[in-house]
Amino acid sequence: MPENKSTILVVDDDEAVRDALAFSLKLDGFGVQVCKCGGDLLDHPALRTCDCIVLDYKMPVMDGLEVLEKLAAAKILAPVILITGPVTRDLRERALRKGARLVMEKPLLDRSLTQRIRELIA
Repeated sequence: MPENKSTILVVDDDEAVRDALAFSLKLDGFGVQVCKCGGDLLDHPALRTCDCIVLDYKMPVMDGLEVLEKLAAAKILAPVILITGPVTRDLRERALRKGARLVMEKPLLDRSLTQRIRELIA
C-alpha cells in the first residue's frame, strides 16, 4: 500500500494497546506517534498539525472527556476518535458534545478504525 502522509496521534495508557494500534495503523500507511496520557498529548509537538487523534477514555489523572475539553479550549481542529471498553449511550453523547467525532468500542479487531480515520480525514 502506498504510504499515506497523514499523521495519527494515538493516546492510551496501556502500552500493549498503544503498540498494537500504532503497528496496525503503520501497516495501513499512516504516520503514527504515540502518547501514554492526556498530558503527553497536550504537550506533543505534532498536536496542532496531526490529522487525527485516537484517544482512550479510561486513563489515570485525566480521562478522555477531560482531554476533549482541553483540546476544545486549545482550539485543536483534528478529529478525535474516542475508544473505550463498553460504550454506553451516556458516554457516547457526552463525548460527542465535548468534541469527539466518533466513539468506538474496544477491542478494535478489524480494519474499522482505519476505515473511520480515512473517512474523517478525506
